[in-house]
Amino acid sequence: MNDSPGWASPGSDPSDGEKPAAGPQPTPSERPDANPASKPDPDSNADAKPKWSAEQPPPGQWSNPGTGQTPPPAAPQPGTGWGSYGQQPGRPPYAGPYGTPGGPGGWGKPPAAKPGVIPLRPLGVGEILDGAVTTMRTHWRSVLPITMAVAVIIQLISLTLQRTVLSEFMVVPDEDATPEEVLDSLGGTMVVTLTDSFIQLVGSVIVTAILTMIFSRAVLGQASSIGQAWRGARPQLLKLAGLALLLTVGALVVAAVLMLPGLAADSTGLIVFGLIVALGLIAWLWIKFALASPALMLERGSIPQSLRRSSKLVGGSWWRIFGISVLTNVITGFVGGTIVAVFAFIGSLFTSEGASGFLEGTAVGSWPYLIIAGIGGVIALTIVLPMQAGVTVLLYIDQRIRREALDLELARAAGVENYGDSGSQGDAHGGNRPPAGG
Repeated sequence: MNDSPGWASPGSDPSDGEKPAAGPQPTPSERPDANPASKPDPDSNADAKPKWSAEQPPPGQWSNPGTGQTPPPAAPQPGTGWGSYGQQPGRPPYAGPYGTPGGPGGWGKPPAAKPGVIPLRPLGVGEILDGAVTTMRTHWRSVLPITMAVAVIIQLISLTLQRTVLSEFMVVPDEDATPEEVLDSLGGTMVVTLTDSFIQLVGSVIVTAILTMIFSRAVLGQASSIGQAWRGARPQLLKLAGLALLLTVGALVVAAVLMLPGLAADSTGLIVFGLIVALGLIAWLWIKFALASPALMLERGSIPQSLRRSSKLVGGSWWRIFGISVLTNVITGFVGGTIVAVFAFIGSLFTSEGASGFLEGTAVGSWPYLIIAGIGGVIALTIVLPMQAGVTVLLYIDQRIRREALDLELARAAGVENYGDSGSQGDAHGGNRPPAGG
């Protein structure tokens, strides 16, 4: 974001793979775009809200020797001289402060700064999901109105198309249908599904663009108004739409190319085989470019740069990102599907067929059913869209923390004092950081 430093990729080219320079970083006060109002006042430390995780003590408790807060020396043991590096015979091991496992000299793990919705360190699966939910709950005044407005527009367009243009494609199921009628029914269902999917794709592009701005500021502990989020997202909106369209068309082309030999040979087995291979390849590409959207919005690059950036960040962590993405879609799919099913059942009660129309699928074309089911769709999208967008943004941030020590820049942008300095954070780049592929 322009008003929140730290999102630019390392080096001049997002794809060059350079690591951040090891030299001194400018402080927030030296940056022209830093917010002076958010800079901590040393005279009001007692009243200021600490920017550390609730379960961690402030940085002053973890200073290295020589910083003025050294631990009291232990009593010398007989026959050990200056003492060995490990545990002494007949002596219990050192315990780290506050219940953390002790290291040499009684030092435990350094704390993790948490100025916003996540701690600034490599995240676990639960922390990513919790960060998305926390942002939705804490910043609901910005998240929910945007998502609900887009969801209402999506449902209105979808409802109108289903009742008018697409009604001729909606075939009522029949137990005695011939194979040709079954194929017609499947084809009609596919037309309706693809149309709805395209409408939702357009809406999700807008929601993702705006919510990326909100989530990125929430990580820094900053709130965003709808106007601020829109101004930050607007310059990249067309690029994001192009990216979404490119990925969608690419997936369709992959499926068509791999199924074409089976269609040409009129071989069902070859068609199924091509479809299976296509789904596997599409899944691989889906994860490979899963982080292109936040990279495009936050790093302000081009579409090709964002694709290369996502490929670079995902490299070595494909299975981890795949697992988190699938878990997120399972959760949101279950929640959204349950909401839609409940409202669809209620809507079927207002049709002439009643509940039997819902079970048999014959109530799908009536206005009462479409309106009530559409209300359920609005509620479902209002919950699902920000959850999916939030997890994607936090996955992007997590990968950059693991690969590029982004937490140091984010901590400075958030006004966390002495983060990453010797003595306040320990080994901020290694001691707490799992391997990049983890």
